[in-house]
Amino acid sequence: MSAAPATGGTGLIGTSVLRKEDDALLRGRGRFLADLRLPGALEIAFVRSPHAHAEITRIDCAAARALPGVVAVYSWDDIRDTVSALFLEAEMRIPDQVREAIKPLSRLQPVPLLADGRVTCVGQAVVMVVAEDRYLAEDAVELVEVGYAPLPALVDPLDALAPDAPAVVPGTEDNLAISVEGRVGDVDAALAEAAFVVTERYRSHRYVASPMETRGVAVTLDPRDRSLTVFASTQTPHRLREVIAGTLRVDPDHVRVTAPDIGGGFGQKGVQYVEDVLVPYAAHRLGRAVRWIEDRTENLTSSSHAREQVHDITLAADADGRLLALRDDAVLNLGNANLTGLVVPYNTLTHVIGPYVIPALDLRVRGAVTTTMMATPYRGAGRPEAVFAMERAMDRLARKMGIEPHELRARNLVRPENMPHRTGLMYRDGTTQTYDSGNFPELLRRVVGHLKIDEIRERQRTGDVAPGKRLGVGLALYIEGTGLGPFESGSVTVLPTGRIRVATGASSQGQAHQTVFAQVAADALGVPIDRIDLREGDTGVIGHGVGTIASRSMVTAGNAIHLAALAVREQVLADASGLLGTAPEDLEIVDGIVRPVDEPEAGIDVAVLAARRAPLLVPGTSTGPGAVISETTFFKPPTVTVASAAHGAIVEVDERTGKTEILSYAIVHDCGRVVNPMVADGQVTGGVMQGIGGALYEEMEYGPDGQPRSVTYMDYLVPTAAEAPPYVLDHIETRSTLNPLGVKGLGEGGAIAPPAVIANAVEDALGPDHVHITRGPLTPSRVKDLLRAASSARH
Repeated sequence: MSAAPATGGTGLIGTSVLRKEDDALLRGRGRFLADLRLPGALEIAFVRSPHAHAEITRIDCAAARALPGVVAVYSWDDIRDTVSALFLEAEMRIPDQVREAIKPLSRLQPVPLLADGRVTCVGQAVVMVVAEDRYLAEDAVELVEVGYAPLPALVDPLDALAPDAPAVVPGTEDNLAISVEGRVGDVDAALAEAAFVVTERYRSHRYVASPMETRGVAVTLDPRDRSLTVFASTQTPHRLREVIAGTLRVDPDHVRVTAPDIGGGFGQKGVQYVEDVLVPYAAHRLGRAVRWIEDRTENLTSSSHAREQVHDITLAADADGRLLALRDDAVLNLGNANLTGLVVPYNTLTHVIGPYVIPALDLRVRGAVTTTMMATPYRGAGRPEAVFAMERAMDRLARKMGIEPHELRARNLVRPENMPHRTGLMYRDGTTQTYDSGNFPELLRRVVGHLKIDEIRERQRTGDVAPGKRLGVGLALYIEGTGLGPFESGSVTVLPTGRIRVATGASSQGQAHQTVFAQVAADALGVPIDRIDLREGDTGVIGHGVGTIASRSMVTAGNAIHLAALAVREQVLADASGLLGTAPEDLEIVDGIVRPVDEPEAGIDVAVLAARRAPLLVPGTSTGPGAVISETTFFKPPTVTVASAAHGAIVEVDERTGKTEILSYAIVHDCGRVVNPMVADGQVTGGVMQGIGGALYEEMEYGPDGQPRSVTYMDYLVPTAAEAPPYVLDHIETRSTLNPLGVKGLGEGGAIAPPAVIANAVEDALGPDHVHITRGPLTPSRVKDLLRAASSARH
């Protein structure tokens, strides 16, 4: 599919329209989950495991049940006969092409809603307490007695794959839950011919999405048919509906899921958890409204983690610096459950090659189950880890060759004239991995220009740096498959009032959907943007949807809305044609008025046309009673469309304290056609700050006993506005050829490169001949350790 003209004449696409959402939010009129008032609602708290790995020897809930105000206390034995284990079927589907071609291992792992005889991580839910208020529920939690017989903890994924490692999941032989491979060409032969080879081990550390708003679920029950209305802080309402219905064994039509305003998701709220089902279970069983709001410690310890991977990577080039081969053997820490299948492993496999031409590939990614909190996709979803390994290896290879890191990259980038570019790998949707469009050399050229690398090198050579400080520069490039299918929904209806109602299965967590989807619809229809009303994140509004994950909303939902709006436009023109006596092709819509192109004063408002179709208002109209001007479309992308970017940073490292200061950060980004530049800038900038957080501050560290050491914000550091560095953000547009709007996803992109960029820059500052950075975060204490090690090596 080629990109098609998408405008109805308003020129809204490409304009920085102010966010429609902001007025209500800034005035305190947002409606987040904790703002919902459900009279008489019960509150839930959980007994959670204090052990990483243990057999449960007994559970005594008698004292908790006897506490006045406690309504119910449930263990797994109390509910096992009426519910199913949690299983995310949508995440586990593997296309037949992938299954047949590469035969991946993806061990399915249903998870009991409450611990079934064994706990496998600190924070796992063991008992659910339902009480008249949260205070009573928390008091009752303290009265539940649970006996544990501790078992050995397994924290490191490499240790978990050792032949003698005990199996974490009962009934399994080992801890290997995922294995996927991809091969192109003859890597061994390429390595034998290579002039330069580097082999390194890089580790991406574990961290947490940490959204401002924690998770939560509130449920009401309709006593007439016992249907459930579920209010959830979720990115995927339709998937959650299916999971709740399947797990509770009820009809999906009796479950409505709606997402109110959401204070950030970042992937952590894109999967479904046991609490998402247990709260509806309690409401259904007790016949009352029930609510659970996660506290911050629960969020840090019992919501999903991400990022922990170990890469053994080998990269080879010929004497001219042309890449010949890449071998990468990666191991992921899946935590105590594999709920999302091949998503992160396959993303890592297909993104480690980056924007480069590499003739021979030997790639393997395995996932290990451990006694830590489960890992699921988090903004970037396997790509930041892959980019960290590859871009660090590129820097090491450039140093070995004695050339500038940006020069090595320039020699190996896929050229725009060679688009579409096929890597030879199979993507996880079953298609051949293809870069549909892009201009990677231009990304690199611009970021090098923004960084003024020649000037930095001169300052390094002449010592033009403050005493006790070291100056460094680093960069990284990446590609990102965006707009993943299988589909998304879009509905457009012209109401008799003249308002335009737009609905979609996507669900916003801050991405300005109210604004950008209104721009798309208004542009296609030719109506003012203030006439557009968006409804999303509600299974009662539109029956089918996937949700907002995987940098997909504008690509999938945006194009569905665009196509639906174009279809509605044709209906409007057809109706107006009969009234105006003008052929549809000779009509235009300007500011909501349908008019002949050559007689603009003789127009009719779309509201009049919609009213003529309204039931009973105009009997005998040609369209028939009950007809409305409306269209629902499901956009199914043929495969992902590839976004890309180059990032760079100039850093200054304090030799005395080990503190790294980012003096300047540069981003050159390509997300295809930009619908709203201001919103796009905000999305990328937010992602960059999360990436900087992972590079310099954030780490969810576990001790060898499996105890998390970062359970509050005293220990788990996140960047604030004060840590935001000076930056320059630049866009290029190479439009996607795979959707009518020509757009690519951008929500995750900003977070992908910073860990690699900053590691490269800090190593450059400290002296790459003596310092080798293999992991983050680059905290002051870790940088001081690197400096001490370098000093010892020199002496």
